[in-house]
Amino acid sequence: MRKPSEDDIRAFRDAVKGTRPLSATPRVRPNRPKPKPRARFRRLGEAEVLEDSLQLSPIDLEVEFGEELTYRRSGIQDAVMRRLRRGYYRVESELDLHGLTVPEAKSAMRDFLARAIARQCRCVRVIHGKGLGSGPRGPVIKQAVNVILQRTDPVVAFCTARPVDGGTGAIYVLLKS
Repeated sequence: MRKPSEDDIRAFRDAVKGTRPLSATPRVRPNRPKPKPRARFRRLGEAEVLEDSLQLSPIDLEVEFGEELTYRRSGIQDAVMRRLRRGYYRVESELDLHGLTVPEAKSAMRDFLARAIARQCRCVRVIHGKGLGSGPRGPVIKQAVNVILQRTDPVVAFCTARPVDGGTGAIYVLLKS
């Protein structure tokens, strides 16, 4: 590189005479957290999975009166199930299905689980009742809830609630965090 001559320097100064620097704004805004990435089709996919999980066959409905429900996906530790059974997790939301028909209960479960997942709840309680009014068919809503939850991917575990929280008429549901 060659050094500019005195004439070039003088010409440059004459050309920029009367100008002033622009006020600079920082390109990076400090102290602002980066937004979390969101999948474009996540909500639609979750809704479809929940819809599929609510399709019940009569073979799936085999729960007896007073029977305790327990389910966990592979990889869920014994200690997690023990804490769930003992009611150590804070129940963040609750759904009562008393008096509903199976189609109404399925719809209510779908809406409830979708809202709980969207709110990122960790533990919820579903009150399905003991089925004492179901006659010889047994606890129909309890059976439906058992199957629906096992087929719902965000559900990692569930078990019968403590007697103070409904006993065999309610369950604690642990959702993916």
